[in-house]
Amino acid sequence: MGGAVGKAGSPKKPWIPETKIEAKVVEAMRRSETHGSSIKSFNSIILKFPKIDESFRKCKATFEQFDEDSNGSIDKEELRKCFHKLETAFTDEEINDLFETCDVNEDMGMKFSEFIVLLCLVYLLKDDPATPQAKSRIGMPDLEATFETLVGAFVFLDKNKDGYVSKSEMVQAINESGERSSGRIAMKRFEEMDWDKNGMVNFKEFMFAFTDWVGIDDNEDEEEGEEED
Repeated sequence: MGGAVGKAGSPKKPWIPETKIEAKVVEAMRRSETHGSSIKSFNSIILKFPKIDESFRKCKATFEQFDEDSNGSIDKEELRKCFHKLETAFTDEEINDLFETCDVNEDMGMKFSEFIVLLCLVYLLKDDPATPQAKSRIGMPDLEATFETLVGAFVFLDKNKDGYVSKSEMVQAINESGERSSGRIAMKRFEEMDWDKNGMVNFKEFMFAFTDWVGIDDNEDEEEGEEED
């Protein structure tokens, strides 16, 4: 993910996606941005954290179902079976790209938070005008409603609708909330999102930051601690 550090220092330079999947995600996000967002402030995003967290928790059973060897992570073969059951029309190359994109620890296994991010990317990529639309894109209506909220949150932050969030856009979004310490909060939130420190945040980085903000990994650690006790 950090292969282009330092190349996007100037917002005037076009940002070049690192992989085919990233390019498709940016393209899909730009399509979503043509519809606008119902979210009007950063505070309204924060207020949705508990409901989003609850929705993510309900997906844990799905994760455990596809984690066939119960080792706490999903490998590439388990992911292929997952895609088959979800009836998603992705090629082996696209599945591999998605796996490598979301396996941020590069340990050849996707943890629960990484799986959530992957499902959200799949949801976004399924919004393809060339693909016949079903009522449900991935067979998980409740989770899809949450993903739509997260897409809307990103659209709200991406003021110039180019598929990325810049530092100045983050400052502008939080300034609109009217908080006195908004500049400092904006910088902290942006740093949490900009994992590869290139000055631009894509939707994948936004999603990983969001799973941290709502505390998925924290709760996972608590559950593991209870099991050991």
